[in-house]
Amino acid sequence: MMINDYNIDLLKIIGDFLELGHVENIVAMFKQDTSLYSLTGDLIRDERFSVRLGTAVLFEELVAMRPDETSLAIPFLLPLLQEENPLLRGEAATILGIIGSPDALQHLRQLANDPDPQVLEIISDIINQGAKKP
Repeated sequence: MMINDYNIDLLKIIGDFLELGHVENIVAMFKQDTSLYSLTGDLIRDERFSVRLGTAVLFEELVAMRPDETSLAIPFLLPLLQEENPLLRGEAATILGIIGSPDALQHLRQLANDPDPQVLEIISDIINQGAKKP
């Protein structure tokens, strides 16, 4: 997705709401406009921990309500699996695990030999949980 001024502003608004814990507002936005799934990778790149955590909570809510739609985020998470920063790889893996679809989980295999022990632990946890969709 090409980031334009509108998307930058929207990304900031979504990030700010997640930081404040207003996940329910963002859930409503995603339910109304599925194109917002394209912002998932950028939300994971946010330097604020509370935004990244809020993104995970957001996806837990969305998977419970609209599991088929959450797969729309997968293409926007995949580039993060190649990032040099293990934090970004781990965060993307976490969201893919929450999505839990066969398509999402197949992409986690590429991290099976990740050099970072925390990323490996995340992958192991997802596999051990069975990453089953609710």
